[in-house]
Amino acid sequence: MAGVFSGFFIVWAIILTGWFVGRRGILGPQGQLVLSKFAFYVASPPLLFVTIAEADVARMLSAPLLVAAVSAWTTTLVYAGLSRWVLRRDLAATVMGAQAASQVNSANLGIPIAAFVLGDATQVVPVILFQLALNTPVYLTVMDTLTDGRRPSPVTVLGNVVTNPMIVGSGLGILFGVTGWQLPEVLQQPVELIAGASIPAMLLAFGISLVGATPLRRGESPRRDVLLASACKLLLHPVLAFLLARFVLGLDGHLLYAVVVMAALPTAQNIYVAAVRYGRSELLCRDTVLLTTVLAMLTMAAVALLLA
Repeated sequence: MAGVFSGFFIVWAIILTGWFVGRRGILGPQGQLVLSKFAFYVASPPLLFVTIAEADVARMLSAPLLVAAVSAWTTTLVYAGLSRWVLRRDLAATVMGAQAASQVNSANLGIPIAAFVLGDATQVVPVILFQLALNTPVYLTVMDTLTDGRRPSPVTVLGNVVTNPMIVGSGLGILFGVTGWQLPEVLQQPVELIAGASIPAMLLAFGISLVGATPLRRGESPRRDVLLASACKLLLHPVLAFLLARFVLGLDGHLLYAVVVMAALPTAQNIYVAAVRYGRSELLCRDTVLLTTVLAMLTMAAVALLLA
């Protein structure tokens, strides 16, 4: 338990440093954007490559991948049913709200939490692969169809998947892990140095994003939708992951703890980006991201107390 909370302290210390940097304007108005893009496009793919290449690939992609997929899609369906038939939202708003309720921040927070709290960055890889390779192409295709009637071709969807830097880094890591290949030392060292910049950049950017955050503003925010999505994300999603992992797949110990913590991560920030792109449920997605981001650490700490 001391190690778990030490990991949380490290994460929050860097997040608060980012908040201070953003509050003081040290990096200017584009600081968060630059750090986020650097982490996503430059540093995170090498980090995933290095960690996956040294991991037990078969174990990593079996039960944890199934838990990530089934728990997320079940949460999606529960939210969608309540949104559609109780709150009476249209299909596009229902789809975006369902993603806010089930898609986790697997990069900006998932990788640091896996590294510092779980002690193994590869624990987040099944979630990343599920979301980027399976879930995201499906819901973006649905939103394209609902908003403008355009159905992307399979080639377009596949192209978006295989060119995603996270997928590229993970795929190369899996290839090297399965084959036993290794980079020459002269290449391995710069790759590891760049990979080492990923987690600090992510957490600093995340801290900067919290400056001025005001979720659930009266008269502006769709509070019922936000609270429903947040409850699904922070409570239903990890509970479903626990039930599936423990009683269906028979997981226990550290692996059970890991898959539940990954399910308890807050809503992914790119859900808000997608909402803006489609012009649907922007306030719902923005406020769900903010609220779950603030409260998720409490949920994950509770999971640690119960399971760690």
